[in-house]
Amino acid sequence: MDGKSLDLKQEKIERLKELLPEVFTEEKIDWEKLKAALGEDVEFKNERYVLNWAGKSDAFKVLQAPTTATLVPDRNESTDFDNTGNVFIEGENLEVLKVLQKSYFNKIKMIYIDPPYNTGNDNFIYPDKFSETKEEYLERIGDKDELGYMTREGLFRKNSKDSGHYHSNWLSMMYPRLFLARNLLKDDGVIFVSIDDNEVHNLRLLMNEVFGEENFVATFIWEKRTTRENRRVFSFNHDFIVCYARIKELFETSRGLLPMTEEGRKRYKNPDNDPRGDWQSVSLNAMAGHATPAQFYTITTPGGRKLDPPPGRCWSVTQSELQRLIADNRVWFGKDGNNVPRRKVFLSEVDEGLTPHTLWKAAEVGTTDNASKALLNLFGGESLFETPKPIELVKRMTAISTQHDCGDIVLDFFAGSATTAHAVLDLNKQDNGTRKFIMVQLPEKCDEKSEAFKAGYKTIADIGKERIRRVIKKIKDSENGKLSFEKTKQDLEFKVFKLQTSNFKIWRGDGIENGRQLEKHLQLHLDSIKKDASEEYMLYELLIKSGRDLNSKIENTDNYYRINDGEMVIAISKIDEKIVDSILEAKPQIFITLDKLFKNNDQLKTNTLLQMKDAGIEFKVV
Repeated sequence: MDGKSLDLKQEKIERLKELLPEVFTEEKIDWEKLKAALGEDVEFKNERYVLNWAGKSDAFKVLQAPTTATLVPDRNESTDFDNTGNVFIEGENLEVLKVLQKSYFNKIKMIYIDPPYNTGNDNFIYPDKFSETKEEYLERIGDKDELGYMTREGLFRKNSKDSGHYHSNWLSMMYPRLFLARNLLKDDGVIFVSIDDNEVHNLRLLMNEVFGEENFVATFIWEKRTTRENRRVFSFNHDFIVCYARIKELFETSRGLLPMTEEGRKRYKNPDNDPRGDWQSVSLNAMAGHATPAQFYTITTPGGRKLDPPPGRCWSVTQSELQRLIADNRVWFGKDGNNVPRRKVFLSEVDEGLTPHTLWKAAEVGTTDNASKALLNLFGGESLFETPKPIELVKRMTAISTQHDCGDIVLDFFAGSATTAHAVLDLNKQDNGTRKFIMVQLPEKCDEKSEAFKAGYKTIADIGKERIRRVIKKIKDSENGKLSFEKTKQDLEFKVFKLQTSNFKIWRGDGIENGRQLEKHLQLHLDSIKKDASEEYMLYELLIKSGRDLNSKIENTDNYYRINDGEMVIAISKIDEKIVDSILEAKPQIFITLDKLFKNNDQLKTNTLLQMKDAGIEFKVV
């Protein structure tokens, strides 16, 4: 009882929804569909097979809009900053993905993300204010409280199911992030996305559009709980993990195998004392749907029994291939020689690993309950994060899609409590691997009533960083961890970067309406560097925007920085003829410096430009 009279319009809409549910899209009547349902001659606009939603074109504009933001190092929160390849980035992930485009294009081997599932209670960032300027957007995603922590106000939107654009908002949030993520994948790279029933249908269509339907790999079913929920009509015990490759054929040739388990090995016996060792048998018949005539024939067993394929089936090999297998003692007719033939598969042939299947049971990869308990134990009994993913689940994805000794990079841009970083470190310890991780997490403020906030963790990012520190300490403290570290020099450190606006003033002439404003704007840009910009901050911004990654080798000489063994030189503090001569002698590919260092000495600047050009060195001035 709400004290209001009957809403006649809403009642009619509800009755129409019962009769014709197919004419509703996101709780709104689609008039073209209604006319078609009533038998009218309707020609649908742009009729073709395509995923479309309200705001798609605007989401594409958000994707295309360049960013001037950068990443700045935080040595205080890092561990051994200069000697690690593992990276944790605090910042809004859409902007971070844009910042990483040049530095990590085509370099990431695996991406795993656990985005909002769009249950109706999620708070997430989506570009719902398409009319706002870039500055307004950056101000909104950088909205902070008096202590400097990001807040939900002005940043997050609760995507209620009552919203008229419920699915569209989620798609507009996911589309640009997936598009940018694809750019970062190597040609044989792969992405895994966790999801549930709310959006799995839309996610498949969206990823078909971004990655290409031909690059769909599989949808894995993960048994996330083994207990029964009694609160619902059905107990939902599974989630999905949707997997796409950058180029499927290349991923399939590089895909890893799962380790052979003791349970798997127990299935192999040697009843005929074959000198090749233990084996198990597999069926020699198959569905006849695509069979050739050569797959239909009669087999005579050693005991004289004649066998034809069962109805609707055929033999999986031709008669000539069967004879070859029999001659090699690879066909088992049973102990008495009269059973239906089966092919022998030797343990020695499969001991390298198992082909992954698409049903991932809780006993193999863990549950959400396992994950919560593991996190609880790691933090000494403090409950800090809701519904983390199990480490074994992410380890399985990582084992399938990365090589242990190639320095493969694993990216997670919805990092949360940093389960992915934990999984990478744990798997490296297990197989002496050299994988690296990049975690991206918004420094979202923890609820002040939460256990995490009471325990001193101000943001979700703080929880993720502390988890990584504790995992590293645990590995270092363990006996096996010490042996692994000494043997392989396993990377057990990480460096922290934070998203911030550019260290350089950006020229914007769109608000200038008269000469006086232009003169004032010019005065502001006489020095292009912002007052709070440090030399190290500028160095990393120039590195990133010139396409070098966050683990570039940096050598600080007296007058300039040598990057990646002299491939590039950056001068930030000083420039003169002697320094120019030294750089010419070093012969880098690129030389970058600041315009203000020439101190209006146009002759030095012009001479430097000409000398660099003659030497074949690319010269850039900021």
